[in-house]
Amino acid sequence: QVQLVESGGGLVQAGGSLRLSCAVSGSSFSINTMAWYRQAPGKQRESVAAITSGGSTNYADSVKGRFTISRDNAKNTVYLQMNSLKPEDTAVYYCKIRYFVVGIPQDYWGQGTQVTVSS
Repeated sequence: QVQLVESGGGLVQAGGSLRLSCAVSGSSFSINTMAWYRQAPGKQRESVAAITSGGSTNYADSVKGRFTISRDNAKNTVYLQMNSLKPEDTAVYYCKIRYFVVGIPQDYWGQGTQVTVSS
């Protein structure tokens, strides 16, 4: 059974930094894409950053230049380094992985970790 466990969230002042981690276990297949999403109260879940197995990355415009996504394939772990945090970054952050089984995408989500940025 695939499990994703996020860690690293917390309370930080504006301008500060946090590093989120998401460790994946139970996957028998090579993970294609690893990504971070977030959901603020009263808002829809939105994509923050993603990284492919080849290392290609993309970011939401709101976090470009401040957040960095990376992955350690040997550890099946994805990271999100968040710098220059702003109050509007406050949200529950979720990691998501995707791999393919006979060409069919399989998506799995973590349980989420709270990030709160105070002004």
